[in-house]
Amino acid sequence: MTLTAFLAAWALHLVAAASPGPAVLMAARTGVTEGFRTGVWLALGLGIGAVVWAVAALFGLAVLFKVAPALLWGFKVAGGLFLCWIAFNMWRHASEPMAAPAGGQVARGALRAMWMGVATQLANPKPAVFFGAVFVGTVPPGTSLPWVAGLLLAVWVNEVVCNILVARLFSFDRTRSIYARMKAGIDRAFGGILAVLGLKIAAT
Repeated sequence: MTLTAFLAAWALHLVAAASPGPAVLMAARTGVTEGFRTGVWLALGLGIGAVVWAVAALFGLAVLFKVAPALLWGFKVAGGLFLCWIAFNMWRHASEPMAAPAGGQVARGALRAMWMGVATQLANPKPAVFFGAVFVGTVPPGTSLPWVAGLLLAVWVNEVVCNILVARLFSFDRTRSIYARMKAGIDRAFGGILAVLGLKIAAT
């Protein structure tokens, strides 16, 4: 693998990681509702989930999806339903007042936030197809382990940094103050967008 190919794969994934989607939406909502610290843990989980899909693509899961499209369909339906379930809960609790974490502590523990990040990322199997397409042109057969490890690290860093920035942006006091005043409408909007994304994942 050449440095040029490595940088190309890194840049393509950076654009994908920064694009609006379930991961970015969850980072934004977590930042505004539970604060920056919880958003960081969520972002770490999102990074882990992205690496899982990248590893799966390296081991040929994207090819398997092409050979057995029913498998991809099953993944997409399950993931789409999971995102719709999260969206339903956002909508159901939209009218409830914003809970202030007691004693300055975050509302959700580190491991729970990280797991939510992993689950959110794994709910969308399309990254496996994306990574498969990118890796075909950038990762030749027989690529040495250090190059592969470096590529996986780059994927993790892209996801974590992008989503930490989103969580930070939405965790500022001014942002949280606006959210507190408009919680019902914002939560329903977030829930609606997430539901649309979930249905799109399941249907395409």
